[in-house]
Amino acid sequence: MLTILYKFIYFKLMKWKLIGEFPKDLKKYIIIAVPHTSWHDFYIGLLIRRITNTKINFLGKKELFLWPFGYYFRAVGGTALDRTPGQNKVEAIAKLFETKEELRLTLAPEGTRKKVSEWKTGFYHIAKAANVPIVMVTFDFANKQNKISKPFYPTDNIEADFDFMYAFFKGVKGKIPEKSFR
Repeated sequence: MLTILYKFIYFKLMKWKLIGEFPKDLKKYIIIAVPHTSWHDFYIGLLIRRITNTKINFLGKKELFLWPFGYYFRAVGGTALDRTPGQNKVEAIAKLFETKEELRLTLAPEGTRKKVSEWKTGFYHIAKAANVPIVMVTFDFANKQNKISKPFYPTDNIEADFDFMYAFFKGVKGKIPEKSFR
């Protein structure tokens, strides 16, 4: 019943399109969502999860998980991340993939909702360390669409891999266009 409501909101009220689909045969992968310019990305992500019937988790700064919102964020698949410097977060997150039978983890490679010209590389190194693919998802407010890529397996050429991923998001505008990537 909720799926019908979520589809009505996403497709009819908001008039968004969903292009592509999450891989049904994979239980573990990293999802990168770009551009991340606004809190609006969060509820659109929740709508997509329900519409596609895909269990997806996310990491968020630990401050988001304090009272009164902490319970809600954990209930919808969130895990608090301590961003204190000096920790090997890549290794710790990659190990999560070893301990879970199913883990589809969404990350924002920009690392912030502010304008950036380069992505952080943690998501890439996590995918490599965990031996999982990357699925790319656009948050294109200009065209009111989310485009989902086929799984991409990182190679040993980080520069070429980033060029490939950057190309997928070329021209995509976030909710706040001036903060969109590149």
